[in-house]
Amino acid sequence: MKKNISFYSEGVKLDGDIYYPDDLKDGEQRAGVVLCHGYTGVKDLYLPDNARVLNEAGYMVMTFDYKGWGESEGARTRLAPYSRVADVQAAMTFLGIQPEVDEDRLGIYGTSYGCATVVWVAAHDERVKCTVGVVGMGHGGRWMRSVRRPDEWVDLLEMSKKDREQRVVSGKSGMAERDEILLPDRQSAALASAARANNPNALSELPLEYIDETLQFHPEWVVDKISPRPLLLVAGGDDRLVPPEDCQSLFDKAGEPKKMVTLPGVGHYEVYVPPAFDDVMKETVAWFEEYLPAR
Repeated sequence: MKKNISFYSEGVKLDGDIYYPDDLKDGEQRAGVVLCHGYTGVKDLYLPDNARVLNEAGYMVMTFDYKGWGESEGARTRLAPYSRVADVQAAMTFLGIQPEVDEDRLGIYGTSYGCATVVWVAAHDERVKCTVGVVGMGHGGRWMRSVRRPDEWVDLLEMSKKDREQRVVSGKSGMAERDEILLPDRQSAALASAARANNPNALSELPLEYIDETLQFHPEWVVDKISPRPLLLVAGGDDRLVPPEDCQSLFDKAGEPKKMVTLPGVGHYEVYVPPAFDDVMKETVAWFEEYLPAR
C-alpha cells in the first residue's frame, strides 16, 4: 500500500509517499528506510521499484521530493546540497513518528547524487543506523572534472563564474540544458531518456548555480564520521557518468563496518533496470537485514 503524505523541512512543504509492507499487522512496528533520489531525479522515477523490494523484505519505506522538485514547494529545480541534507533529516523525523515505524531503527538509501546526500546525512545524524549508497561520488569538483575534456572544464568554470557574478547583483541564475551540466554518457543515456520521457516532473533545464553547488560538496570529507554505523556502497564497473573510482574514494575513507560492491560491466543508469537492479537490491536487502532487521 502507498499513501501520499506531506511534511515540512525548514518551513517548506514537501511531497512524499509512504509504502507499507503487505504483511504489516495492527500495532506492529517495523524498521523504516528513507529513499533519496539523485541529481535531477524525482521520487516517482526509479524509487518506487526500490520501495517495492524493501516492502517485500518487511520494511516501511518513504520517498519524497526535495524542495523545488516534483510537487514539493520551494525555489524550483535547485540542487542546494545542504538543503537536501535538511530535507532527508526532516523525512527521517516524519517517518519515525508514524505509528508503524520504530524510530530507533531508521536507515537511508541514496542513488547517484543521492548517495552523496545520504553519506553526508549519516555522518551528521546518529539517528541513521544503516546507510546504502549506489553509483555515487565522493568529491563534487573532482567528479565534474573527471568526465570532461580540458576545454570543456575551462568553459564550465568560466560559465559558472559569470553566473555567480550575475546572481550576486541580480538574484537570478541563468538556465542551461541539463546535458550541459550533467554530461550524458552514450553508454546508458538512452535508458535515462526513456525513463524521464514518461515523467512530467523530470526536467531538462537547470539553473547554472548547479555548477557551483556541485563543485563545493564533498561527502568524502565526512564519510569517516559514519563509523561505527554500517555503510554499503555499490558502484557500476562500467559507469561512465560517475566513474567507480569516485565511489571508491568514499569507501577508502570510510570506517568499519563497510562494504563496497562493484557490478562488472554495469553502467550508471543500468542499475535501475534488471538484471543490475536485482543485484543492487539483493546487496541492499542483505545489508539492511544484517544491520537493521525489519522486525
